[in-house]
Amino acid sequence: MTVFDTTLRDGEQTPGVSFRQDHKFAIARQLSDCGVHAIEAGFPASSPGELESVKAIAAMDLDADVCGLARMMKADVDACLDANVDLVHVFIPTSEIQRVNTIKKSPEEVVAATRDVVGYVREHVDSCMFSAMDATRTDLAFLIEVSRAAAEAGATIVNVPDTVGVYTPTKMLQLIGTLVPEVPAPLDVHCHNDFGLAVANTVAAVEAGAAQVQVTVNGIGERAGNADLAQTVMVLESILGVSTGIELKRLVETSRLVSRYSGIAIPPIQPVVGDNAFSHESGIHSHGVLANAATFEPGIMTPEMVGHRRRLTLGKHVGRHAVRQMLADVQLEPADAELDRIVEKVKAIANRGKRVTDADLYEIAETVLGLEAVGRRIDLRDIAIMTGTHAIPTASVRAIVDGAERVAACTGNGPVDAAIRAIGKIVPLPVTLKEYGIEAISGGSDAIAHVTIAVEDERGHVFDASSSGDDVVLASAEAMVNAINLLSRAKQE
Repeated sequence: MTVFDTTLRDGEQTPGVSFRQDHKFAIARQLSDCGVHAIEAGFPASSPGELESVKAIAAMDLDADVCGLARMMKADVDACLDANVDLVHVFIPTSEIQRVNTIKKSPEEVVAATRDVVGYVREHVDSCMFSAMDATRTDLAFLIEVSRAAAEAGATIVNVPDTVGVYTPTKMLQLIGTLVPEVPAPLDVHCHNDFGLAVANTVAAVEAGAAQVQVTVNGIGERAGNADLAQTVMVLESILGVSTGIELKRLVETSRLVSRYSGIAIPPIQPVVGDNAFSHESGIHSHGVLANAATFEPGIMTPEMVGHRRRLTLGKHVGRHAVRQMLADVQLEPADAELDRIVEKVKAIANRGKRVTDADLYEIAETVLGLEAVGRRIDLRDIAIMTGTHAIPTASVRAIVDGAERVAACTGNGPVDAAIRAIGKIVPLPVTLKEYGIEAISGGSDAIAHVTIAVEDERGHVFDASSSGDDVVLASAEAMVNAINLLSRAKQE
């Protein structure tokens, strides 16, 4: 069984990321509910606020063990004990470059401190993790010596960190394979992603006999980050057949939660959880997945497994089969010649560098088919914005919804946010804003802005639409209304 130890201490000390306390609590609860076995909640000795935060998480009665981080110092350990954690994680630099330049201790002093402090931890709690910091640049004989000393002193898990991300999977396989028979305690790995190898190194460690791995949600962490939770879990589960105990269907929602709280967007091409992970534009790809999803997806990992959705997208490479399917979803059935004209027009728009939205496709299809445009369920009539240096951005909107006038007002982080929130209050459908994008079509302060918005319904279906204008707020509001009308139309048909 692979145990997952996820790091919560301000995004594993990611520059610019500092979680609010309530956000930490929400993430801790989410991780525990997902089946994570241990959560490193923070570094209690670093500040009174951190101590109180870790103590509060430890008191949440989570299914996951709560871990506190400590230097190889009894005072740090005491702070962890004050926080009532289940597991104390002590670390000390062991590579020559770190040992000489940071703690200025000899190898003998490192071993002695390790025995002393690990023994002290075990006098007070049942679980202790020992980390030989910068293990992958530590002399192998000394790494074995200090790891043995930690295990003999009572460490219940010995961590092997690739602190600066310089290992390769082949080297990790060899290192863990060498350490497993030499160290009388289960091994753990903590891999950094400086060369993009964190997940690969983590998986190699499991293949070599590591019993536990440390990961972070979305791979956030110092420098280029750490091994990513979702990617590591799915490699182990789907490719290696290792049962992790993680609730796979909650991987995407967990990723989005941490993205929202950390302020770090999930790249569309992020494996497993990114928007493009199960999206298909190319004609041959779309044709293949419509016939059998495993043609151009791994098959052993489906979007449903991880809480994602498969999506066909429009662009200059889109094929006839994808367009036909997208139109069929809204009861539009063009003949072959009409379909060719629709595809040609979609590609012409995409070749000009413009994103083609679902709304664009339906408008093109209705024009080609000679159909009357479907009526709008929501018709925006008026919008007013109040904002300023010392004023809370507020928007009021007036719209005709299903033939009746409705008015709503809302505050927001800015005028655009306020306007979109106000529109959300008058919407008769459960809808979530999933994506917002803006680009300037022309230059200057009076530039024409093109706004693209994607909304998601309660079933996870995504619909996108756009609007352009020289008023960013108005263009954003119109794009939101267009997207909601599109969603409404799909539901009716």
